[in-house]
Amino acid sequence: MIDAQSGAVGRLSGATVLVTGGGGLVGSRIVAQLAAAGACPLVLDRFDAYPHPVRDRFDVDGNAAEVVLGDVREHATVRSLVDRSDYVIHAAAYADVAACTRRPRTAFDSNMAGTQTVLESAAGSPVKRLVFVSSASVYGHGGTAGGGPAVFTETQPLDPISVYANTKAWGEQQTRLLLNDAGTEYAIVRYFSVYGEPQVPKPGSHSWMVPWMAMSAHTGRPIRLNGGGAQVRDLVHVDDIARATVLALTVDRMAGRTVNVGTGVPTTVRRIGELIATHYPDARFEQAPMPAGDPLGGCADTRLCTELLGWAPAIALADGIDRYVAWLRSTPGAVPRWFTDPDAPAAHAA
Repeated sequence: MIDAQSGAVGRLSGATVLVTGGGGLVGSRIVAQLAAAGACPLVLDRFDAYPHPVRDRFDVDGNAAEVVLGDVREHATVRSLVDRSDYVIHAAAYADVAACTRRPRTAFDSNMAGTQTVLESAAGSPVKRLVFVSSASVYGHGGTAGGGPAVFTETQPLDPISVYANTKAWGEQQTRLLLNDAGTEYAIVRYFSVYGEPQVPKPGSHSWMVPWMAMSAHTGRPIRLNGGGAQVRDLVHVDDIARATVLALTVDRMAGRTVNVGTGVPTTVRRIGELIATHYPDARFEQAPMPAGDPLGGCADTRLCTELLGWAPAIALADGIDRYVAWLRSTPGAVPRWFTDPDAPAAHAA
């Protein structure tokens, strides 16, 4: 549910909101919350991010007023949708860190050329505000305080260490440059590690650690810990992520601002695996090398997000993992067929 305390959400009633990437896990949750607020969500998505169908699983069509199968690089398509919209959430991206490392040209084409198309369409348009979805990966390894886990603040220098992170850092700056000059309002949200049902992994990826680990234990495979699982993550449930993003559309004080969307709670990857293993008594762990571009991680400084949005996460990690495992156990076909293929890429969790 969207924060009832924020009267700003009431402005979305009757408003048309374009959500690029609205067919993915996060985008579809945003669309559902927009519909619950009385908005008219338009979805633009290619629906090719997974090698298995997810459109029905994410219930995109059940909540969107209109779904357009298309690409954010298609100028005419994007422009026509922006011209019909009061607000824009740009969530579309080639969002797999490992895949971006393997195919940097594809990442640049989607995450930079696609973002440029969306920004050009929004610049000087009647759109009231555009929210650009960024990532905590822009911080890189970050610093540490007193030898403890890094705590990332919005004002610290960015240090992207992966192709994906580099495209997100560029997207943030390009949003500021183009929309400031055009006089179009914007806000930037930096997501930390998103998880939640019905999230599913992608072959050869080391992102989406909760589904990787849970599906591994569920199917009797070992839970792999890259680098021993010492990396730190700040896991935020997808429902909480979507709620913060919707609020960023209309809260007055978010205009021109950038905020972290995280819990502020550091958790090691090994600890996440241990929480999942409590549901599977026969679960076992194995260590694997650290993949390229995998940050040591840390957690969000959430003070600015709380101050500007009046937002706080509502779902604790243990509860979120309980929900995920319950969904996994109760959903026939939840595990993609490729996951149990003996020739499929080994499961990685980062």
